[in-house]
Amino acid sequence: MLSIIVNLDLLGPLRVSRDGVEVPLPSVKQRLLLAGLLLRPNEVVGTDELLAVLWSDEPPASATANLRTYVHGLRRALGPSGRERITATAGGYLIRLSPGERDLDRFDAAVARGRASLAASEPEQAAMHLADALDMWRGAPLSDLPHTPLLARRIRRLVERRLLAEEDHAAARLAAGAAAGVIERLRALVDQHPLRQRAWAHLMTALYYTGDVSGALDAFQQARGALAEQTGLDPGPELVRLRDGILHHRLASGGPGPTIGGPAAGNPTAGGPAAGNPTAGGPVTGDPAARQRDDRRPAQLPLALPRFIGREPELSRLDHWLDDGTTGPTTVVISAVSGMAGVGKTALALRWAHRVADRFPDGQLYLNLRGYDDVDAVSAAEALRSFLETLGVPDARIPTTTDARIGLYRSLLATRRMLIVLDNARDSDQVRPLLPGTGFCAVVITSRDQLNGLIRVEGAKPLTLNVLTEQESRTLLGNWLGAGRIAGEPAAVARIIDAAGRLPLAMSIVAARMAANPTLPLTAFAAELRRHEALLDALDDGDVRRVFSWSYRALSERAAELFRLLGLHPGPDLTAGVAAALSGQTPAAVMAPLRELTRLHLLTEHQPGRYVLHDLLRTYAAELAASGTRDDHRRAAYQRLYDHYLHQAYPAARLLQPQWAPIPPVPRLPDSLATPLADRQAALDWFAAERRVLVRVVRQAADTGFGAYAWQLAWALTAFLAPHGLWQDQLTVQQIAAAAAETAGDLGGQAMANRMLARAALRLNRHDVAARRLEYALKLYERIGDLTGQAQTLHSRTELAYEVGKPQDALVYGRQALRLHRLANSAAGEGRTLNAIGYIYATTGEYELAIASCTEALALQEKIDDRNGQAATLDSLGFVHERLGAHERAADLYERSIRLFRDSADRYHEAETLVRLGDVRATMGDLAAAGEAWRRATEIYDSLGDPAADDTRSRLDRLDGK
Repeated sequence: MLSIIVNLDLLGPLRVSRDGVEVPLPSVKQRLLLAGLLLRPNEVVGTDELLAVLWSDEPPASATANLRTYVHGLRRALGPSGRERITATAGGYLIRLSPGERDLDRFDAAVARGRASLAASEPEQAAMHLADALDMWRGAPLSDLPHTPLLARRIRRLVERRLLAEEDHAAARLAAGAAAGVIERLRALVDQHPLRQRAWAHLMTALYYTGDVSGALDAFQQARGALAEQTGLDPGPELVRLRDGILHHRLASGGPGPTIGGPAAGNPTAGGPAAGNPTAGGPVTGDPAARQRDDRRPAQLPLALPRFIGREPELSRLDHWLDDGTTGPTTVVISAVSGMAGVGKTALALRWAHRVADRFPDGQLYLNLRGYDDVDAVSAAEALRSFLETLGVPDARIPTTTDARIGLYRSLLATRRMLIVLDNARDSDQVRPLLPGTGFCAVVITSRDQLNGLIRVEGAKPLTLNVLTEQESRTLLGNWLGAGRIAGEPAAVARIIDAAGRLPLAMSIVAARMAANPTLPLTAFAAELRRHEALLDALDDGDVRRVFSWSYRALSERAAELFRLLGLHPGPDLTAGVAAALSGQTPAAVMAPLRELTRLHLLTEHQPGRYVLHDLLRTYAAELAASGTRDDHRRAAYQRLYDHYLHQAYPAARLLQPQWAPIPPVPRLPDSLATPLADRQAALDWFAAERRVLVRVVRQAADTGFGAYAWQLAWALTAFLAPHGLWQDQLTVQQIAAAAAETAGDLGGQAMANRMLARAALRLNRHDVAARRLEYALKLYERIGDLTGQAQTLHSRTELAYEVGKPQDALVYGRQALRLHRLANSAAGEGRTLNAIGYIYATTGEYELAIASCTEALALQEKIDDRNGQAATLDSLGFVHERLGAHERAADLYERSIRLFRDSADRYHEAETLVRLGDVRATMGDLAAAGEAWRRATEIYDSLGDPAADDTRSRLDRLDGK
């Protein structure tokens, strides 16, 4: 049966066709919905985002229900595959697309080919590919749809990609000696986009090469006039040098085009997803520093297992697929290794990868995707950031959107020959964004899932891994125990192999224990394994549980008890101090059982002082804890665990946020081993190491009935999350905390969690959620008579009202908050609210009132040494003086603010003030200082994953004339 060809086209009016026949979509809302999904294919698009695409103003009360109706209609319109294509997920919807179904993907691929040809000094070929790409545009993107603000922002990014491709096309035509053929097209480009200095440079060069020197110089004057009129800036140094070269006839006749900006000039991220190879310099000779970076080949493969046994047929199949796949010019070879947990998928993949690594001159990439970790599975955005960093893209140039990262990643790989190992994948969807689009790479994926989607759509080669053969199992035991010991007791060896189910993980655990007892006969081990096989039911994983049981029963009593208790820890890893808290021992006393568990491969010290359980072993330990530990003992262990984390986290939070109104934490247990940290830096380091653990602990504390620990841990963790801009984590833990406090009937905990949840929602632009939560928090604080809590909530309402464009409402809330802070004698809160009121006055042009309010705030904050509050107020005063035209004074205030934000580890607000400092420096004409400030802000936003990086990067691009 022939497959149906589906095209979903964005580069012009929205168009959907099946086998060349257009699919009618009469409903504008359906078309908007489809556009919103198509702009982020193969990833979950949140409900809030889709509502923002569908309605330019406030959505109606029935918006969510209407969205479901539009989804249903859209699925029907798309035909039989509609339901499979568009699926509902937690929090949103996802549209599944195959490579090349969007015209945007085909455009990106053609652009990548053009840039690769440009890098290979093949300008004619490059011009052809880039012309093909540009011919795919049928007009303005989605020109038949109303552009809501969110959709308009996305469309602007698409247009930027086309403009960069236009400039690259001109560069290729110039390099091919076809200057006359690009002049008309370039004139149209600069007429519509007069601030694009790279396009002006190409036009000047083309005119010069055709003999029109006066026209080239006139083009420079036009560019200078446009820049001065619209930005107040002069042309960049590259454009000035080009003008000088033309004026003094220093350009080689018919030579290559200019190298100003753009992906073809060595900027790998300009223009987002299809920005091209960082070595693609058009016909330019290239940057020596860039060539030096390329010489540093990534070599990320972990160490292969030293006792790897057998698997020759599987290794040969991987070799065969690689050899077959290299016959095509742009073949990506994908191998999907699947099998049960513990069967040796990773060991096989790494063994083969090391064996063929020399066939990939551009290096190897490796990532453990942690696909079966419920909390810590690696997202596409995280994985792409990691790979882009490895490929040499600076933090400041890594795009913030997943789509843009995918495009850049694929562009970088398009002309490289690399080996990519994606380990422990959950399913096809987790892997798909990490696959190269074209080129000469090979990808090996390991998963418990069969990855049928990759096999069906991407043509991945399936390799299902089974347990070891009898002979391979004997060889494995022989490597551990020696051939003589194996040969001496063949019957015992057969029984041991049978008991272990020939599963490599289980065999290794058995062999490790036998190797640790060289004087005991193997018959004793075989008998012991058999004796305990009936004590546990069979898992789906065959005899794994029996083998674990056998190893567990061989432990000393203290090690066995600790192993059970480790099953109560939520993961992903823990320290000796946490193990001590679980067991009610001292850290010194717990070291011996930890070493015993590590020696027998039941625990791994994956980092110095941090221990992790294999996921199967964690499941087994949890089962033992549930069945073999009395309920009261298990509950006591949970409480010791939560007590340890809370009384480590609470004082650490106070070090980070001394100005926060403290909460009364659950009293320490008498035997608590939690040790306060020495200083702010120690607190930062501790939170950074434990953040992922603490998110899980909050969830588990709520699930196990310890609601007070849950919301108080969430409060403490937020002291680290908020200044680092980790708003999604803050939203998650505070949602858990609010529910836990409600279950426990703790009104103060509910109020606190709802207020902090609202703050995260505000930063994530979920204003409706923030408003509801703040209203509820205020009612709770009023009910319990907490004046400080009421004031803090009204302060947050002040920020929300300002954010949604209601400054007068914001001032009303601010004055109410100020009154309550003063009644509660909360100096820190009073100072912060005075600052907020002053800032809002400044935005409404009331500069004298703004300065008075902020000056009062600053004096109060200096008196109580609230350094973070001082930073915020200095920022506001800088803003006021900038508005008044006192630029030098404003810059000085901003720089003082930045230092204090940095000292208090408030990276998010440090970045915001850096942006303002850059703006005022640019106004003063100090473009170098402006660029440095914006670059630092971009680096911070990128490290936080904040989309504000797009705005600062745009400032840098304008500064660079791109």
